[in-house]
Amino acid sequence: MTNVISATERAIVVTALKQATPYIRMYKGKTFVLKAGGAIFASHASTRAFLEQVALLHQLGVRIVFVHGGGPQSTELAKSLGLDTQIVDGRRVTDEQSLEVMTMVLNGLINTRILAACRDLDVPAIGISGVDAGLIRASKRPPVVMSEREEPVDFGFVGDIEGVDVNVLEKQIDLGFLPVVSPLSADSSGTLLNINADTVAAAIAVGLKAEKLVLATGAPGILEDKKDPDSLVSYLDLAGLRRLRDSGSLSEGMMPKANAIESALEGGVNRVHIISFNEPDSLLLEVFTNEGRGTMVVARTESLKPEERLLATGS
Repeated sequence: MTNVISATERAIVVTALKQATPYIRMYKGKTFVLKAGGAIFASHASTRAFLEQVALLHQLGVRIVFVHGGGPQSTELAKSLGLDTQIVDGRRVTDEQSLEVMTMVLNGLINTRILAACRDLDVPAIGISGVDAGLIRASKRPPVVMSEREEPVDFGFVGDIEGVDVNVLEKQIDLGFLPVVSPLSADSSGTLLNINADTVAAAIAVGLKAEKLVLATGAPGILEDKKDPDSLVSYLDLAGLRRLRDSGSLSEGMMPKANAIESALEGGVNRVHIISFNEPDSLLLEVFTNEGRGTMVVARTESLKPEERLLATGS
């Protein structure tokens, strides 16, 4: 039996398709790097809802690399094993036991869960980590002097990226696959290292010369006042981002993202977006409408399109 839609519903569908068509033409064949925090994968429903949007982009011809985190699941598993979790300025301190937990969660639970959902959505996804084929070259981070701390912080088995071999990903994308990347890596001697997923996504986006880097998180985007959820900033340039960071307006969890955004834009990525996975269809709305649903960051405000400038200034 064929479903019958009303004239109003038909008009809405046609209008939406017409508005999306220029974006579909613009982004077909372009590369997007998407990064999703582990909180998205807390349930089957939220996992599927977000990956349905990813699947649509893939089917429309966008070349996608999907990078995932797994912080909440790692913290939960560590707690069940009687292990403490230490977070400093939004970054996880990773001792030997914590590293084993991260490996189980990232390369096992989360990566496989995403691949299973992609299979259900008929998306040819392949799981890979920074260790595979030397995708991410890294070295162990030395103790770091943090603001307002007298002693340097030793983050343990945490890595700093030395380089990314994007050929590993390009070969998969050229064959029609969607790489799903776990942010674990290793140094030259094979010692496993945990790397912040936002940092990994930014480095991959720069290496692939991506059109967009999209960071999906629980926050609605970047807030002018971290205590006021209604202070969402829709458009921002690097100077504005640095101003918010230096003034202390960014929450601890947003700090690694701010650093990743800066790195991506300085490396040549055209647009970086922060969206909330909690809002229905936020990825599609951010990509296919001028209004968007989160925060878009560019290197310079002058690079905004005329319609984007109107929205940025509220005119």
